[in-house]
Amino acid sequence: MATVIAVANQKGGVGKTTTTANLGAALALRGRRVLLVDLDPQGNLTSAFGLEKNIDQTVAEALLDRRVPLPVVGVANGSAAQVPDGVHHLSVVPAAVGLASAEAQLMNKLGRELRLRDQLLSVEDSYDFVMIDTPPSLGVLTINALVAAHKVIIPTEARFFSLQGLQMLEESIEEIQYVNPRLEVLGILLSKMDRRLKEERQVAQFLRERWGIRVFITEIGTNSKILEAGSAGTSVFHYLGAERAADAYLALADEVLLRG
Repeated sequence: MATVIAVANQKGGVGKTTTTANLGAALALRGRRVLLVDLDPQGNLTSAFGLEKNIDQTVAEALLDRRVPLPVVGVANGSAAQVPDGVHHLSVVPAAVGLASAEAQLMNKLGRELRLRDQLLSVEDSYDFVMIDTPPSLGVLTINALVAAHKVIIPTEARFFSLQGLQMLEESIEEIQYVNPRLEVLGILLSKMDRRLKEERQVAQFLRERWGIRVFITEIGTNSKILEAGSAGTSVFHYLGAERAADAYLALADEVLLRG
């Protein structure tokens, strides 16, 4: 059975999508079968693998109609192909802008917060990890992710104004545990970290003092190659010049595997 990880933070711009894409790719390189679910109507995770122009169905249809299976697209060496049997080490359930209207329609559906969990039950035996990219809000899509998940990774910038969003999400997780008592924080990830800045060093220290071992040892430094890789439709592992970023995500993957 797969370990289901939601990558969440109610604040935008903290690196949720790049974390999902590159950590997922790193886990696949470590030999794990990984399914990435794009649950953000912006579809940035889908675009990060260059899939936005070649999809017939998205996660929206599967959420609205239980009879529609999750559309799974395999990713290998930067190319994509339909793989309904999930045989690739890395696969993606894509999203598109239509997911925004689907979210509104879900509000009138019975069991709306359980839709993704129920869909994943039919595919989780094919994967070791399922990672879910979430929108920057605590709407019905993020709630679906948290109800489906076993664990949460919280990317955050090392900025004082980011701390409020972190605390808000922690409170939201406590609420979700009423419906999903197995949910727990796997780790807090310092993302876009620039240790040249005094503020970021201070916030990083505060986070480690406040949350202790829940903060990953690995930090993802600010690196233009991470954004360039995503814009080029690939992970840092297939982008020239992103070797330092690739090493960081492999180290993060090793931490995730150790924390189980």
